[in-house]
Amino acid sequence: MADPTGREAVGAVWRIESARIVGALARYTGDFALAEDVAQEALAEALVNWPREGVPGNPAGWLLTVGRRRAVDAFRRRAALDERCAVLARESGRDGAAPGEEGTDLLWDPDRIDDDVLALMFTACHPVLAREARVALTLRVVGGLTSDQIARAFLVPTATVQARITRAKKSLAAAGVPIEVPSAAERAGRVGSVLNVIYLIFTEGASASSGDQLIRFDLAGEALRLARVLSRLVPDQPEAHGLLALLELTAARFPARTGPRGEAVLLEQQDRARWDQAAIRRGRAALARAQAAGRGLGGYGLQAAIAECHAVAPSVAETDWGRVVVLYDALARLAPSPVVELNRAVALSMDEGPAAGLEVVDRLVAEGALVTSALLPGVRGELLTRLGRTEEARAELRRAVELCGNARERAVLEGKLEALGCAPDRRVGGGGGQRS
Repeated sequence: MADPTGREAVGAVWRIESARIVGALARYTGDFALAEDVAQEALAEALVNWPREGVPGNPAGWLLTVGRRRAVDAFRRRAALDERCAVLARESGRDGAAPGEEGTDLLWDPDRIDDDVLALMFTACHPVLAREARVALTLRVVGGLTSDQIARAFLVPTATVQARITRAKKSLAAAGVPIEVPSAAERAGRVGSVLNVIYLIFTEGASASSGDQLIRFDLAGEALRLARVLSRLVPDQPEAHGLLALLELTAARFPARTGPRGEAVLLEQQDRARWDQAAIRRGRAALARAQAAGRGLGGYGLQAAIAECHAVAPSVAETDWGRVVVLYDALARLAPSPVVELNRAVALSMDEGPAAGLEVVDRLVAEGALVTSALLPGVRGELLTRLGRTEEARAELRRAVELCGNARERAVLEGKLEALGCAPDRRVGGGGGQRS
């Protein structure tokens, strides 16, 4: 009789070891797409064998051995007994060796594990790929998520995700991208791409742009895991620590950001006793490592420093808003964007009053920034409300409701409209998002 714990073991091992398995197979085959394919074949075989025969003593080694044998079979199909096939066949050991018991040492080198994962991350996030393709490929081969899971996370059809992954593999092959850890000089120039992909994954998880969940914990959690891995693999990169600090400090507030029915809880209403203090300590430690490099904080580090201001404040009123404004000033000079300016406007309104923040927001409106996002009208409506300009505030909040694609955040905007004596049209919805 099949043992259901065998299937559970497959899932657990794959979740923990998938990046290392695919990375090791990619190193030996030199073919990114083939490595991912044969790893999936090994996974499928484990799902059949482990429940029936029991979990092997070396589960990861078992998967590697099966994956390697599938790679040998693939090379034999491509070109009968060519030189590469012969090399791989010799490495696979005797035909009678049990998977995961013998013949795995040449493939499973503990001293190369970190290099294999790092190579996989840099390959999946190569600049030759479009942003959406980098995200999908990273979640698939580094994160170990299925196409269905990725599709659910980003609310797109599974076929779309599969197409992106397929095109990404073909693009990497066509460009001749080697599956290796880039040189130190090249790595410094490309690490930004890896950081950006992890940041994008976390941002979508932390504040979902659409759907009926405020936070997608699995997506945010996967990004946080990848950030932790990367910070260990490139300890000399301050921005890797800066990104990890930002993600830890942001995730620390997750327990208080939603109510018992999943509703959004705004910052000023959150029970700070529910914030994850261990995550705050980890985030502050990572920020300290980024600062210790002595090169000045980068964009992620500055955002982490802002998050730290919130994390250590007893309340919204007691937050060091002056320091937050200064940090946003620095961020705006380093990485200018309308979203940074909008956040700076909010901080300025808390430090100097709503009129000061509205001046910045009105300038963004005049520039035609963020026209499809609920963020700008949402903030403008809040500032107008604080200034007592009720009719204008209602118009802005209605606009924000129309643009907001997330049901939980839309409910917050509708609540603000109701507080102004205006019943919202609950039929509307769209593609932006007001962040809590």
